[in-house]
Formats: sequence, C-alpha cells, structure tokens
Amino acid sequence: MAGLRPDTPVPTEITVHQQSRVLEIAFADGQRFRLPFELLRVYSPSAEVKGHGPGQETLQTGKREVQIVDLQPVGHYAVQPVFSDGHDSGIFSWDYLHELGSRQDQLWRDYEARLAAAGVQRDDPMPVKGGGACGHHH
Repeated sequence: MAGLRPDTPVPTEITVHQQSRVLEIAFADGQRFRLPFELLRVYSPSAEVKGHGPGQETLQTGKREVQIVDLQPVGHYAVQPVFSDGHDSGIFSWDYLHELGSRQDQLWRDYEARLAAAGVQRDDPMPVKGGGACGHHH
C-alpha cells in the first residue's frame, strides 16, 4: 500500500465531534488523541498552507471556530477533511495525524510563536486571497 510503512499507526476509530470541534482518533497501538479542528486546519498538509518549500508556509489565523463539515477517506491511508471555511485540499495521512496527536503541545507552542513573530493575533481574519498570495504583482 502506498504511503504506509510497516510501523504506521492505523486508526481503529475516527469521530468528528462538531459540538466540541475536535477530531477524536483512536489508533491500533492504543493511543487516543483529540485533535482540535483548529489545529488540523492550521497544520493542514496542503500546498495552500504549507507552500511550495520551506519558508513558504501561509500562517493561518482566525480558525478557532472552524468546523469540519465532511471527512472523505483517501484510500486506506488518509482522510481529507472539508472545513467550513472552504479549505478541502489537505490530505491527512495516518502518520501525520498520529504525529499531530503526539506533538500537539509542541505544535500549539510553535503556532503561538509564529503568530507572535508575525505580529498577528490568533483570531485575526485571514487576509483576503488575491494580490500577492504567490508573490505576483498586478
């Protein structure tokens, strides 16, 4: 199977809790994580968030209230959430979800540090797309 190493943790259960805005995921190794939608959205592995190389990441803000409105399976190795802000290009592999779960505290700290470095607030609205998103000037 593409993308799966022999030691890849496989989820046995994935639950979307829309009230509390967390994705609950239980793995076959017995670990269980509750991943806030905001964390998933901020750390989405899509090109839109990650950019096309180191330093190209787009800092995501204003995602505290974001919902996951749909969760599509991708083969047997990932899920693709559809977020209420229209973002749907992030494919979360089991590996990546497990990593997000196990490094959650560190990732929140990194996120807060990046916000501080950029001089923006966590709840600031995202800048409107267009006009320089990829460095093109009109």
